[in-house]
Amino acid sequence: RFLEQVKHECHFFNGTERVRFLDRYFYHQEENVRFDSDVGEYRAVTELGRPDAEYWNSQKDLLEQRRAEVDTYCRHNYGVVESFTVQRR
Repeated sequence: RFLEQVKHECHFFNGTERVRFLDRYFYHQEENVRFDSDVGEYRAVTELGRPDAEYWNSQKDLLEQRRAEVDTYCRHNYGVVESFTVQRR
């Protein structure tokens, strides 16, 4: 048996003035590869993640999509959630 997880994280600073997107991959609760929008590409966290990072970094369309997630995923969802939370205070 094995457990594999993917976590998509958005970190907001001063509203949406600065946004960081992380796409993190775990195998048996250990992170092995991640995309960090501040870096702009996948980086291996462990040796197990190195082949994935190298392959995904060779896929230019995938990298463009991940780099855009700051806007298409994070800022978009911030706007959706903000309409329910901030305005109801």
